Amino acid sequence: MIASVSSETAAPRNLTTMELKAEREIIISRTFNGPARIVFDAWTRPELVKRWWAPKSHCVEVVGCEADVRVGGKYRYTLRRDTGDQFSFYGEYSELTPHSRLVYTQIFEPFPDSPVVVTVTLTERNGKTHLVSHELYPSKEAREGALASGMEHGMRETMDQLDELVASLR
Repeated sequence: MIASVSSETAAPRNLTTMELKAEREIIISRTFNGPARIVFDAWTRPELVKRWWAPKSHCVEVVGCEADVRVGGKYRYTLRRDTGDQFSFYGEYSELTPHSRLVYTQIFEPFPDSPVVVTVTLTERNGKTHLVSHELYPSKEAREGALASGMEHGMRETMDQLDELVASLR
């Protein structure tokens, strides 16, 4: 099944698209009004990741953010709900081309045996950067579980937050 959906917005802004491809893949795309250098930094520098990575409407905040952004380096983002519950995402970088490509695993702590391989590409043109995040899940069930968790809404909100951050850093 292939699906493609665009976020609806009240004011003109960049749209996030999400495509379900094959049984195990999700492809997320968005254009940002800023150079690839800024988008890449916002995606990888802990002090910037903390500002956009958790969807604010879910009453979640990033309380820990560590990243050793190099091939073989690891990262860990810890989030806390307003109830006090904490959970983490972590992984390891396997490819890195500054400002254009990043490949890493993403593991949601409650499911350590279900790593997602994320490939992020950034293409800059005329001062704007097109980001594509390709997520490859270990199984159809793992992808379905992520979607059932409300991941799409949270992803769209965090992409909006990243868009606002990129605009503020130009």
